[in-house]
Amino acid sequence: MAIKATLLVPALNEIEGMKVIMPRIKKEWFHQILVIDGQSTDGTAEYARECGYDVHVQKERGIRTGYVEALPYVTGDVIITFSPDGNSIPEVIPDLLAKMEEGYDMVIASRYLDDAKSEDDDMVTGFGNWLFTKTINVLYGAKYTDALVMYRAFRTSLIEELEITRKKRYRYAERLFLLPDGDIGWEPIFSISAAVKKLKVTEIPCDEPARIGGNRKLKVVRWGGAIYVQILKEWIF
Repeated sequence: MAIKATLLVPALNEIEGMKVIMPRIKKEWFHQILVIDGQSTDGTAEYARECGYDVHVQKERGIRTGYVEALPYVTGDVIITFSPDGNSIPEVIPDLLAKMEEGYDMVIASRYLDDAKSEDDDMVTGFGNWLFTKTINVLYGAKYTDALVMYRAFRTSLIEELEITRKKRYRYAERLFLLPDGDIGWEPIFSISAAVKKLKVTEIPCDEPARIGGNRKLKVVRWGGAIYVQILKEWIF
C-alpha cells in the first residue's frame, strides 16, 4: 500500500533542536513536512521555511490548538506527530511508515516497549506515564506500553472518525486545573478512542533521548492531573 504521509512538527522556540534533528529527516520519506510554530521568538519558523518546510504559525497558543489550526493544511493520508527537540529519533520514521503500510490504523513509538527507555523521564514523569498507561489498559481493555507519547503514526481520517478534536472531551479537565483551552495534547484521547473502537494498533520500541536546548514546557502537576481526570471522565461518560 503506497501512502502519502505528513510529518507534523509542533515547535515553540526549538531552533537548537531543529538544527540538529531536522537534517536527519529525509524529505523523500514524506509527501509533506508541516511545522506548527507556536509563535516562536528564536527564529524557529524562519529556519523551517529556509529548509523548505510548510509552516503554520499559530494564532492561539497550546499544543492541541496548534494541531487543530494546522489540520486544514495537512495533505497526507497518514500523519506522524514528531517532536523536534531531540525526544523523537528520526531514524525510526521508516519503521513507523512500514507498519502503516501493513494496514495498521495507528503505530506508537513506545518509550517502554522491550529495551526502549526514556532519558527525558524523571521519577515523577516516569511514574505518571506508567500510571496513565496502566489506567487506560485496565479501563479500556488495551495493551499499550506507552499511551501518552507524541511520537506516533496514524491515519489522518481517524481525527474525524474518533472525534479527536471535540472540545468537550478536554474542556472540563483543562478548566479544572486552570489550563488554557487547547493546552493538553490529544494523545490520551487518541489511545483511548482507538482501544474503544478496537482499531488495529501496534507499538514499536523507540528510545527517547534527552531534549536539546530550549526549556522544558511540561506543567507536570497540572497536566498530569488534567490527563488523569480526562481518562476517568471518558470512562464514566
